[in-house]
Amino acid sequence: MHRSNVIGAAIGLILAGATTSALAEGPTDPQIAHIAYTAGDIDVKTAELALQKSKTKTVRAFAEDMVRDHKAVNDKALALVKKLNVTPEDNDTSKGLVKDADQERAKLAKLSGAEFDKAYVANEVAYHKTVNGALEKTLIPSSSNAELKGLLETGLKIFQGHQQHAEHLLGSLK
Repeated sequence: MHRSNVIGAAIGLILAGATTSALAEGPTDPQIAHIAYTAGDIDVKTAELALQKSKTKTVRAFAEDMVRDHKAVNDKALALVKKLNVTPEDNDTSKGLVKDADQERAKLAKLSGAEFDKAYVANEVAYHKTVNGALEKTLIPSSSNAELKGLLETGLKIFQGHQQHAEHLLGSLK
């Protein structure tokens, strides 16, 4: 499997509930909040790595968009959980996401130039495709709180745009 798709495949298995029996029944709202925040934070950290390593204008602009948008959604999520007096609950899914993302960033950190740019953007395509699928199929349907569900639906629309942008950007890289 191509290295940029490894994290996407791992996230897909984790978010689909393949590794935890609790998620097979559907995650709880506190778990969903933690998973969603963790997924956004992962993308911020990966984009920050891209801003350190890439010299390509279009890749840097994309990474800046990822930092801005994912931080904004995470800020809204934090405000919502505070308003609802909900404590996000760490879980096997969010722990697995962090572990896999740390490994992927370590691989990306060893690359440079065009090789880095392609691997970073390919990872973003796979990551957004998988996270968007998890939002659609697991997280949004499992959410019982209307405000959380609404935030996840708004995030999904933004992240679908990210996926399309990443796919277009990947096609333009030489």
